[in-house]
Amino acid sequence: MNDGGAKPETLLMVAEIGGRGRSLVAAQSLRAGQVILRESPLLLYSAFPFLSSSVSPYCDHCFRLLASSAHQKCRSCSLVSFCSPNCFASHTPWLCESLRRLHQSSSSAFSDQPSDRQVQARFLLSAYNLAAASPSDFQILLSLQGSGSSNGDPSSSSATDSAAAGFLHSLLSAVCPPLPVPISPELTAALLAKDKVNAFGLMEPVSVSDEKRSVRAYGIYLKTSFFNHDCLPNACRFDYVDSASDGNADIIIRMIHDVPEGREVCLSYFPVNMNYSSRQKRLLEDYGFKCDCDRCKVESSWSEGEEDENEVMEEMENEDEEEEMEDLDGENVEEVCGNGVDDESNFPHAYFFVRYMCEKENCFGTLAPLPPKTHDASRVLECNVCGSLKEDEVGGNQ
Repeated sequence: MNDGGAKPETLLMVAEIGGRGRSLVAAQSLRAGQVILRESPLLLYSAFPFLSSSVSPYCDHCFRLLASSAHQKCRSCSLVSFCSPNCFASHTPWLCESLRRLHQSSSSAFSDQPSDRQVQARFLLSAYNLAAASPSDFQILLSLQGSGSSNGDPSSSSATDSAAAGFLHSLLSAVCPPLPVPISPELTAALLAKDKVNAFGLMEPVSVSDEKRSVRAYGIYLKTSFFNHDCLPNACRFDYVDSASDGNADIIIRMIHDVPEGREVCLSYFPVNMNYSSRQKRLLEDYGFKCDCDRCKVESSWSEGEEDENEVMEEMENEDEEEEMEDLDGENVEEVCGNGVDDESNFPHAYFFVRYMCEKENCFGTLAPLPPKTHDASRVLECNVCGSLKEDEVGGNQ
C-alpha cells in the first residue's frame, strides 16, 4: 500500500503531554490518507466463547475466513481449524491439550459466569502460550499500560476484575497441563488488566442482513496501544483480515485529515456517533479515565434534552450544513476537525459527521481518504468498518 511519503516509523514520536501521559505526536506534517503505522499483532485470540452454539468459521491463528474446502482441523482437540500449515504450526501441544480440557469442563466451570469470562480464558491461554514460545514478547506484553487498579473511583469495576482474575487463575491452574510459566493470582490479574485496555477487536465480515457486526478475534498491538483517545479523532484504524496477502491481521492507521508537526495523533476507541454520557461511561468502565477532549467540554454543558447525539446532529446538519460547507475551505479543515477549537460554543460536530461518518445504515464507521499517490490528497474516502468508498465532495472542491 502506497503511503505517499516517508516510512511510518519516521512519522510519529512518543511524547509526554500534561494530563494525557504518554502520547504519539506527529514528527512531521501528516497528510490526509497517509498511512502512519502498519503493525503486526503481538498476540491474537478468538472472541468465540467455549460454550458458543456455533463453530468458529475462522482460522484460529490469523482469523481469516476459512474456505469451505481448504482448511485443516486439529485432530487432537477437534476444536480449532487453520487455513494453512503455517498457521497450524502455531497450535502447540500445550495449547491443544489446554483447550481440550477446558472445553470438557466448560459446561460446569462457566455455568454461573458471564460469557466474556470464557473469552478472557482464551486470552490467558494465548498469553501463557506466548510466554513459552517467546519470553521476550511476553515481557513486552507485561510492559503495556494497565495495572488493574481502581484509580480510587467508586464506580470502578476493580472488584469484578479481581473476582474474574481469582476465578480464572484457579480454573486454569486446576484444569490445564503444567503451565509453561510460573503463574500467580497477581500475574493473572496483571495480564487481564493489560488485555482490558489494550486489545483491539477484529470484526466479522460485513453482512447486509446483520444490524450489528460481532468481533471475531482480539489482538494486542504494541505501538498502536500508544495512541490516546479523542472523541473527534484525526486518525482511524483499518484492518483487512480476509485479504489473501501475508500480514492479513496487521492493523493500519491512516490520517483522516492533515495535521501539523507536533500535534497529537488520536484514535477514537469506539464509534464517534455515541452520545456524551455513553462515551464517558464506556471510557470510565473500560479504560479507567474521564474524557476531557474539546468535544466533551462542549457536550458536557448541553442540557439533558440535547443528550441524544443523533437528534442533535440531525438538527445541526439541517440548519448549518449548507452554510458550513460554504464557509469551511481547504485552508482550515484540519483546524476545525478535532485539532483545536477557538470557539467551543460553535464546535463543528456537524461538519465532521457529514464528511467523515459512513452513510450506510447501522455501519457507524469513520471515513478516511485513500493513501495519496501524488502530492494531492485522494478524493476517495474509505469506511474503516464496511469498506465502502465515497467521493469526497468537499475535498474535491479544494
